[in-house]
Amino acid sequence: MTTHFFYLLPTHLKNRKQLKLFIGNIIKTEKGHINDLNIIFCSDLYLLEINKTYLNHNYLTDVITFDLSNNKSTVKPAEIYISLERIRQNSIDYQSSIKSELHRVIFHGVLHLCGYKDKTKSQQTKIRAKEDFYLAKFFKYQNVPRGT
Repeated sequence: MTTHFFYLLPTHLKNRKQLKLFIGNIIKTEKGHINDLNIIFCSDLYLLEINKTYLNHNYLTDVITFDLSNNKSTVKPAEIYISLERIRQNSIDYQSSIKSELHRVIFHGVLHLCGYKDKTKSQQTKIRAKEDFYLAKFFKYQNVPRGT
């Protein structure tokens, strides 16, 4: 499993090496099939254009995931686009730290790639519980108190 981070906007993402390993463990635990993952940190406008162009949605969002694999490929590539501006706003709206919100959205995107959906209330409850589980596990693993 290979994970790459790309920054169209600067971010203060720490412990990248450990995070890459942790993302690989999430994919393995959730029986995902992604081998090559690009995570792109971008602006609201950049993500809005992706949302309009590829999903026909004309609204801001914090994360969009794309499974780029085809049935013939042994390498299962995927991309996760994350708006850092939405992360900052989410941290205000949900009264959480930017660090916590950033990791939540990363894990949310990874969970989508592992087959989790969030269209119904039941699906939202399930994916939120998984996000919370992996946040607690990651921050404990990192020796960082949750919510900091």
